[in-house]
Formats: sequence, structure tokens, C-alpha cells
Amino acid sequence: MNMTKKIYFASDFHLGAPDREKSLEREKRIVQWMDEIKKDAAELYLMGDLFDFWFEYKTAIPKGYTRLLGKIAEFTDSGIPVSVFTGNHDMWMFDYLHEELGVTIYRKPIVREYNGKKFFLGHGDGLGPGDHGYKFIKKVFANPVCQWLFARIHPNLGIGIANYLSRRSRLAQGKEVFKGEENEYLISFIKDKLKAEHFDYFIFGHRHLPLNIKVGDSLYINLGEWVNFSTYAVFDGANLELKEYKKA
Repeated sequence: MNMTKKIYFASDFHLGAPDREKSLEREKRIVQWMDEIKKDAAELYLMGDLFDFWFEYKTAIPKGYTRLLGKIAEFTDSGIPVSVFTGNHDMWMFDYLHEELGVTIYRKPIVREYNGKKFFLGHGDGLGPGDHGYKFIKKVFANPVCQWLFARIHPNLGIGIANYLSRRSRLAQGKEVFKGEENEYLISFIKDKLKAEHFDYFIFGHRHLPLNIKVGDSLYINLGEWVNFSTYAVFDGANLELKEYKKA
């Protein structure tokens, strides 16, 4: 890795929520952040739930988000790799972003190594013990038959239903709170994972709470979200930091 360049991580933009006006304001803030990091970015990881809802019909995608999509294309066109994880709100992301923007799409956690540091990266949904109701629903949503059936619904109705459900999501209920180390599913997952293999860093989204926690000799960072926070992580080749973007 070029020591003059950095790797950036961000998650849970939830564009589209809670309404168009606030989503557009947030999208402009995200694009401004991307403009600022572009000068020294070696790579960018966008780690799920970029959109509060996303479904790719055969000939249609959800309306909007042109500023973010254009900025991602600007990154990839300039040679900066962009990796996008599907989250629980945009798991119905198929190949549009790959074909049109040149991003790499991941549907499961991945392992990467930079400068001798080992990273475990994922959106974070469905990992660890408990949360059985969500895990069941995720299997249903990931089922190709269910996806085919939803695609038969006209986009006006399908996206309308999804927007209604998103207004009832946990993000709409306000800021999350830390539940204590013993009650955090992702910390339990990390502890189990470390029994079999060492990782220097675990980076997740999904939790909607910026977290920077030592777990044994490893560091767990949760990227938070951009509705109540504007937090991201950056690796400079030696250290990984959780930071907050403050718009100039």
C-alpha cells in the first residue's frame, strides 16, 4: 500500500429516509466528504445500507441519488477502487452499480490485509447470536423466488410499500444506545471469531452507533450512520481511526 494514500470506510447513509428534503441534504454532505477524501484515497469501502430502500427491476431503479452515484463513478473512473456491501435495506442490489459505476459488490463479509494488518469487513447484519426473527426475514428476502415475485409488482407500488416500511424501521425511532459488551451481538461474534483466527481490525456498519472498542488485541469499529452522525473510518497504513465529518 502506498503510505501517502489512505483507505476509507463508511456505511449506513440511508438515502431516501426520512424524506426527500433531508435525504438530499445528507446526500450533498456525503458527496462533499467524498470530494475531500478523493485527493488521498487509495480505496473506498461503502459498507451497506447506502439507500433506505433499493430494488433493481429489469429496466428500472429507484428514483434519485444521482449526486452520490455520479461521485462514485468519478472515483472509479479516476482509478480509485470502490467496494460496496449490500446491507439489510439494499440487499436487492444486483449488478447495476457494478455495470454502470464499476464498483465491486459484496454480499458477505470479506477478509483483507493491508501493510501486514488483517481486516474483517462486513455490513454486520445477521452476525452473532440472537436476532432470529431478522435472520429468518433475511433468508426470505434473499430467496430468488421472493425476489422474482416482488419484481412482478409495479415499481410505483413496490417502492411505495418499501418506503412505508422504512418509516417504521429502527432508524426512524431515534439514536441507538450501547447495550453493554455482553449484549452486543457483533462483539459476541468477534470474540468467537478470534478464538479461531486473529484479526487486527473488525469494521462493520448496521449498528447505527459509532463504536471504537478494543476486543482482546483487536480493534472493533462500528461506522455508525449518517442520519444522526457523520462518522467514517480511515486507515493510513499504520493506524485505523474513527472520525466524524464536519462540513465546512
